[in-house]
Amino acid sequence: VPTIASTDAPTSALAVIYTPEGQFSEYLMIPTNPNMVIMDTGVVSRAPVRLLVSGMGDALSTYFEARANKVSGCQTMAGGASTLAAQAIAELCYKTLLADGYKAKLAVEQGLCTKAVENIIEANTYLSGIGFESSGLAAAHAIHNGLTQLAECHHLYHGEKVAFGTLVQLVLENAPMAEIETVLAFCRSVGLPTNLHMMGVKELDMARLMEVAKASTAEGETIHNMPFKVTAEDVLAAIVTAHQLGL
Repeated sequence: VPTIASTDAPTSALAVIYTPEGQFSEYLMIPTNPNMVIMDTGVVSRAPVRLLVSGMGDALSTYFEARANKVSGCQTMAGGASTLAAQAIAELCYKTLLADGYKAKLAVEQGLCTKAVENIIEANTYLSGIGFESSGLAAAHAIHNGLTQLAECHHLYHGEKVAFGTLVQLVLENAPMAEIETVLAFCRSVGLPTNLHMMGVKELDMARLMEVAKASTAEGETIHNMPFKVTAEDVLAAIVTAHQLGL
């Protein structure tokens, strides 16, 4: 019975373990999913708006990571191959964010629940949760894990880092500029960070950013689900490029 919609964790059988310092440690796979997830939309809509927006950031990556896994044919987080249903859920998640994210933010800023808020709660929690678990994670969440190497980013919520990770993934893919602009415009409309300065990184220290890139490409990381080989050097270049695009 989650009282916030800040991540897609409630529906999944996956937990994320962090070190006491706030750095990513490992994924913990739980044997079964919850039998039921119950959300009081009135309670969720009265929580701080930043939590709902963070959930949108987490959900933003679902479609793009699912799309990458579909191309690469890598195993999903739940095991096995992705399905048409999983891909459709992931795409619906993205479309719902674009359609209702800004409207939901405005309502929750006033502590109110509208149809848009209900749709975003569903997207953040259910569509994203089932979408990522049944399709797979890729670069965006690996970039998030790498960013936990920076103490300046420890104050950020999970979805805020994932949103920037999504931009980095799009740069890695050399996605069309129109698609990148759509994602940037969405992030700006709801208040998700689009560059490193907004995340607390005052100066671009290439050595420290390389530590982020190396952590993002560690053995077993989900970035290796991308449909092409990704090196730490590739990630560093994509991080800096995404930062410049998002200024």
